[in-house]
Amino acid sequence: MLKLRVLTALILAPLSVWATLALPGTWFAVILAVIFALGAWEWARLAGYAHPVARAAYVALFALLSLALLDAERLRDTLPFLIVLAVLWWSAALFFLLAYPRGSQLWAARPARLAVGLLCLVPGWAALVGLHAQGPEGPYYVLFLLLLIWGADVGAYFAGRHYGRSKLAPAISPGKTWAGVWGAMLTTVVVTLGGVYVLGLTAHVLLWLLPLTLFTTAISIVGDLTESMFKRLADIKDSGGLLPGHGGILDRIDSLTAAAPLFVLGYLLWRGLA
Repeated sequence: MLKLRVLTALILAPLSVWATLALPGTWFAVILAVIFALGAWEWARLAGYAHPVARAAYVALFALLSLALLDAERLRDTLPFLIVLAVLWWSAALFFLLAYPRGSQLWAARPARLAVGLLCLVPGWAALVGLHAQGPEGPYYVLFLLLLIWGADVGAYFAGRHYGRSKLAPAISPGKTWAGVWGAMLTTVVVTLGGVYVLGLTAHVLLWLLPLTLFTTAISIVGDLTESMFKRLADIKDSGGLLPGHGGILDRIDSLTAAAPLFVLGYLLWRGLA
């Protein structure tokens, strides 16, 4: 399984880096929308809709919402609202995770689970597209965010595998441990320091960037656990089987959907105050 997981990552990572740095903004937004639309297809199944027509309708709804935001001016005007909405949702999601399984009846209704999916996918997509559009440096900050999340995932995996004893959320995801959390945080520090150097930022930028990246990694873990919670409610192990060794698309972007809005909020605040 580990070899298959690494092989898939070795194929997808270079493609992701190329798409982030080489594609113009509109094409980046479209390709990303396709990836997130596949996530919407999988989320419909988590929400209890197994019929292909129902799942396709949910994908179409996401596509319409993302298409409406492809206009640069509309996205710029809407992005602050979407980011704040997403941060509020992920803050609430932390509460639901801590309360699980109490409160699970809130998600008994399938429309409620569909609404949650849109709260995860639409702002996450918009945040990445909006960050990519932040001038010549935008794509590099998107890549930095991707490396941050990938690094945290790798750090959590190996730290949890070798040192994991205390379970993080056994009722939701028995495989996750507190050692994995600290491994993710340590990797975050390393990636942040490397990012400051590569991006040519001054050392004092760490005063805002390091706390932001640590909070971003923390909320990415919330995103991962939230998807795990909905998979457990749906009695599904993986969101899909599209990515060998990794599960489905949602299993790869769940952390990013939570991390991107918070990171972009911090970036915009920093740029506004700089």
